[in-house]
Amino acid sequence: MRWNFPNIATALLGCLSVLPSAFGWTNPIRNPGGSDPFVAYSGGYYYLLTTSWTNVEIARSTTVAGLKTAAKKVVYSSTTASRCCNVWAPEVHYLGGKWYIYFTAGNADNLDGQRLHVLSGGRTPWDDYTYTGQLTKEWSIDASVLRFNAWGNFLMFSCFHGAKYQSICLQQLGSDYVSLTGDIHVISQPTLPFEKNSHPVNEGPVALYFNGVTYIVYSASYCWSPDYCLGQLTWDGTSDPRTAAAWTKHNGCVLSSANGNYGTGHNSFFLSPDGTETWIAYHATSNSAGACDNSRYTMIQSIGKHTNGTPNFGKPAHWSHAYGEPSS
Repeated sequence: MRWNFPNIATALLGCLSVLPSAFGWTNPIRNPGGSDPFVAYSGGYYYLLTTSWTNVEIARSTTVAGLKTAAKKVVYSSTTASRCCNVWAPEVHYLGGKWYIYFTAGNADNLDGQRLHVLSGGRTPWDDYTYTGQLTKEWSIDASVLRFNAWGNFLMFSCFHGAKYQSICLQQLGSDYVSLTGDIHVISQPTLPFEKNSHPVNEGPVALYFNGVTYIVYSASYCWSPDYCLGQLTWDGTSDPRTAAAWTKHNGCVLSSANGNYGTGHNSFFLSPDGTETWIAYHATSNSAGACDNSRYTMIQSIGKHTNGTPNFGKPAHWSHAYGEPSS
């Protein structure tokens, strides 16, 4: 018998490609319970926060693959009626030498009481947190931090604030990082067709600093729809970011349903340990009608670059696709 070594090698690699242990992991990372994922990397650990509805939890692992089974640490729960329940979209951010968690919470009766809140932590994301206070007085969800060298730090979130539908809003973050100052500014409203499927919505804004440009990537359309997807705003680089005119909206989804993953939305970004790769975490559902419940799972994949230098999000991959760990 004559052995065809190149073909044997190819076959062996093909077998290994379906083994997460050989190359990293396969998606989903958390299923169920993977809604509104936020991933950060610091001090040799990946940290994952997702919506629990009842409290704020954080998990950590030295590898992305390890996040699948990492234990969850509860850092906030409350019996206070105004912020006991409907706990959504926690994010952890490093500001001024400490870590802070921004999250949404409200009452048990309905969603009318949804407000933004903040926890103060320590020198690492794994340190204990203290409830510091409520940030907003009107309906608001999905807080995240937007940073500028010249303009300072903003909290961005989804709110109405005079708009007819859920919109993307900015408010200056105080120097203490646990308060807001100045007016609320509406910078994006759901006006384009891709933002109005089932119901007009802009929510879940997250900053992406990519190839020297500042973007806001947000969720568009109603979450109980397979057309829920990611949209993109691009800052012009000079204008006051609190004005809608400073941002250009991409005419369509930048990441949408594919390969059995529907309702792709509510994302976050993190860099590889060596800083050379940008990765995205987002949620999706296998329900072809779309879903906005605990059936959503967390997906993590790398993003590339278009020839013009803008981010290329690609498509949600099949669950069988094996990813390598981020470059270190």
